[in-house]
Amino acid sequence: MRLRPATASDVPAVTALEQELFGVDAWTWSSVAEELTGPRRTALVAAQGDDVLGYAVTLLAGDVVDLQRIGVVPAVRRTGVASRLLTELMEHGRRDGADRMLLEVSAGNAGALAFYVAAGFVEIDRRPRYYRDGTDAVVLRASLGTASCGRRTG
Repeated sequence: MRLRPATASDVPAVTALEQELFGVDAWTWSSVAEELTGPRRTALVAAQGDDVLGYAVTLLAGDVVDLQRIGVVPAVRRTGVASRLLTELMEHGRRDGADRMLLEVSAGNAGALAFYVAAGFVEIDRRPRYYRDGTDAVVLRASLGTASCGRRTG
């Protein structure tokens, strides 16, 4: 598996995966196209040959990078695909000068919540009834540590 920048040719595969993973909250074809290629966005795909195994998109807004989405083919979950995508996007955010990453995840998605907590994210807020199915969004934040990345004192 390799990570590479997403391109317009990835729109069909990512749109199909969006539908499979997110149902009524899935991005439309045009939304996927905009997210993968739009300004201030970093979009990556995890690919094996011609197959898209996963994708992730961030949006840079000053010193904050917002994780818009991570999606992984269910058959390859828990194999490190999402971790690799997240790690690369966090590094990219650091290089772009961001000092934190924010995201929203469904309060009902225990697996995703555990994944993000293990990656260093902490809950900072909740958005009641944020998703179309009525579930709350949990707002999470992780420090990217641009000023002291990797250094410890004392």
